[in-house]
Amino acid sequence: MSRIFIFVLALVTFGFGTAQANEIKVGMIMSFTGPLESLVPPMVDGAELAFNEVNASGELMDGSTITLVKGDATCIDSAAAVTAAEAALAEGVVAIFGADCSGVTKAITQNVSMPNGIPNISPAATSPSLTTEPDNGLFYRTAPSDARGGEVLAAITADKGVKSVAITYINNDYGVGLADVFEAAAESMGIEVTAKIAHEGDKADYSAEVGVLSAAGGDALAVLGYIDQGGNNIIRGTLDAGSFDQFALGDGMIGTSLEEAFGDELNGSWGSTPGSLGESFQKFQAYASANSVDPNSVYAGESYDAAALLILAMQAGDCDISGCNGSTDGRSIADNIQKIANGSGPKIYAGELAKGLRLLRAGNSINYQGATDVNFTEVGEAFGQFLEKGYVDGKFVNVGAR
Repeated sequence: MSRIFIFVLALVTFGFGTAQANEIKVGMIMSFTGPLESLVPPMVDGAELAFNEVNASGELMDGSTITLVKGDATCIDSAAAVTAAEAALAEGVVAIFGADCSGVTKAITQNVSMPNGIPNISPAATSPSLTTEPDNGLFYRTAPSDARGGEVLAAITADKGVKSVAITYINNDYGVGLADVFEAAAESMGIEVTAKIAHEGDKADYSAEVGVLSAAGGDALAVLGYIDQGGNNIIRGTLDAGSFDQFALGDGMIGTSLEEAFGDELNGSWGSTPGSLGESFQKFQAYASANSVDPNSVYAGESYDAAALLILAMQAGDCDISGCNGSTDGRSIADNIQKIANGSGPKIYAGELAKGLRLLRAGNSINYQGATDVNFTEVGEAFGQFLEKGYVDGKFVNVGAR
């Protein structure tokens, strides 16, 4: 039986002395358990940084505050994720932050967001298949698609001088999409793919997969899976077998739990994650660090942006000649997200949400840059940049942006 939990978390709120102030509930449906659970706390930290910033400002819709209704998306159980989202909807949420893994995100979009007309925005769902899935204009993602992510990882791999690579991927929407793109890009760059096999995320024994990959061989092994299930076990097995000592790692494999598990054993490996090192990131780095949030955690910036865009899109609703009073109508929020991210007004960076809210309330346009210089395609997904990650002295380090 799937574990499902729902709980309401009231963020730090402040009294603003206004009769118009209201509590606005937002669902946060993330994989608090499952194969991605060690990557979720930094995402939550990034999102709550934005929600707390706005609550403290008193600038949202005459002093309204955000309360989060949290539920477990599990990463791998679509039925459980939908149940969690439906429970949040029953609590009165007007939008959903999440989910993270692509399969459960698609399930929430199609089974909760679309039938009920409420937007959901994911900071981490990257499967290329989401680009063409129907969503009635209600789904956004602040992380760029693996349609480019796989190409970037292949280019880094080629730059390392790799001539042959074996591939293993988690057997779901995320893994299949990333593996297909990586394989095609690697072959176009002259890299031989010696094997390409799927793995499940919850097996006790990966000796069969390790055996196939070891027999195929290659200069490196691309592991396109999840950090807390499957991928780490295959890395351990191939290291113990002595068949691979270099690994190309997808974004789902990059985090502190891998460093803790392997230490120096992965030195010389590499990977890629969404992110940038430009002005937007530098401002986010300073703001997050000042508030005890790690700005370098995978998807922390994308999470801040997803939360901030939901809030700003609320304030941008119900406009007349005197300005924008704000609206929690689902269609209004969804339509305004893209207008704010792709706007032509003053640039709004991390730590400047109060400024953005004041401008919107006065009826002005803004150009939300946020933590990741977010800008959306016509179908609501971030163009984005990618960070090249190196693995040095037992730690992931930023090498550059692509």
